[in-house]
Amino acid sequence: DDKNLYRIPLSNEIVLKGHLKVVSALAVDHTGSRVLSGSYDYTVRMYDFQGMNSRLASFRQLEPSEGHQVRSLSWSPTADRFLCVTGSAQAKIYDRDGLTLGEFIKGDMYIRDLKNTKGHISGLTCGEWNPRAKETILTSSEDGSLRIWDVSDFKSQKQVIKPKLARPGRVPVTTCAWDYEGKCIAGGIGDGSIQIWNLKPGWGSRPDIHVEKGHTEDITGLKFSSDGQNLLSRSCDGTLKQLFFTGTSVERDGTSGGLLCFYDRKKLELVSRVGISPTCSVVHCAWHPKLNQVFATVGDKKQGGTHILYDPSLSERGALVCVARAPRKKSMDDFEAKPVIHNPHALPLFRDQPSRKRQREKALKDPFKSHKPELPVTGPGFGGRVGSTKGSLLTQYLLKQGGMIKETWMEEDPREAILKYADVAANEPKYIAPAYADTQPEPVFAKSDSEEED
Repeated sequence: DDKNLYRIPLSNEIVLKGHLKVVSALAVDHTGSRVLSGSYDYTVRMYDFQGMNSRLASFRQLEPSEGHQVRSLSWSPTADRFLCVTGSAQAKIYDRDGLTLGEFIKGDMYIRDLKNTKGHISGLTCGEWNPRAKETILTSSEDGSLRIWDVSDFKSQKQVIKPKLARPGRVPVTTCAWDYEGKCIAGGIGDGSIQIWNLKPGWGSRPDIHVEKGHTEDITGLKFSSDGQNLLSRSCDGTLKQLFFTGTSVERDGTSGGLLCFYDRKKLELVSRVGISPTCSVVHCAWHPKLNQVFATVGDKKQGGTHILYDPSLSERGALVCVARAPRKKSMDDFEAKPVIHNPHALPLFRDQPSRKRQREKALKDPFKSHKPELPVTGPGFGGRVGSTKGSLLTQYLLKQGGMIKETWMEEDPREAILKYADVAANEPKYIAPAYADTQPEPVFAKSDSEEED
């Protein structure tokens, strides 16, 4: 009953999963139909309550900047575009369906004065869309500056704001925020101070309100109240400054996990505390005014998710729409024709010839091509092969054994074999001898020396 007095929706819960690491950024559009979640796995997932069923799957996944963590997400006033801030120095703008519209310019890191740079020169820390002007956004960076941009021109900035510091140097701006009227901005500085600037003609970098010792550690979140009279701040020092709804981290030696703590704004007393995850810290949280649903992001190095707390009797639309729409069960009559994929490069005509090295490796694996060579047969025969000392062919073996082939040249004298044809050559000359028959002189042979010696 006490919880219902504050209309805190805590009776039901769903979890939007999909990220592989901690979810560090969250943005719900003003109508409450679409949710953006950014993670340390470098991706942004888009969820649509109207199009989701109880599986709660995202309809689109983006990677704004390769290798850079997503740190902040913000919808435009008309919810037709959103701002994505990553660890890079350049913020990006996307349309409602996740298509890239542009990327802001990066400054020259070798220029000492930040007033003269055309953009941020170090990683961004936070960014937020002007709640009233649909063409104006605000970004903060580790380079120690806040910048106001015009979305219609990605190559030029409207204003550069350098916070007031106790000593010269560059102190990072850890977070920033607009008020609900878009006439005032606040920045959380790395030295623990909170500085506020009013947008008026001729205004500069000198803050209108300067809280020097707002926190002792880095300021992780700033939020203006809806009436513009109070500024809520959150820090790593474990304290809350006028904050009535926040998430807590898991302590190393602590017994409790990530919590959501609800405080009474007037009394600053703890009204309710809800456990979200036993092992993971709550990184980002939001309470949507129209849906009356609480969003909290958690995660670690292996997984990340967005928890949504709601009450069917107090909440409207949002999670109630997709939870009631259970996934359709498959019927026996369902039929899905699998398409036939024609790949011309798979045909032998278009296939590249394999290299010689691959051919050799393939031949070594082939049991027929890589078998041991056959040994010569010396016996009478084996396995259908005929072995003989006088030949290896079957026909030669049979003819020789049958006496049909007689080889006598091994037993004859070569000189006598040639002289057998001497008379035939003299009586019946052929080819060259008849051509010189009339002109060829009679050969005169030298007498043998042996007769003179005798």
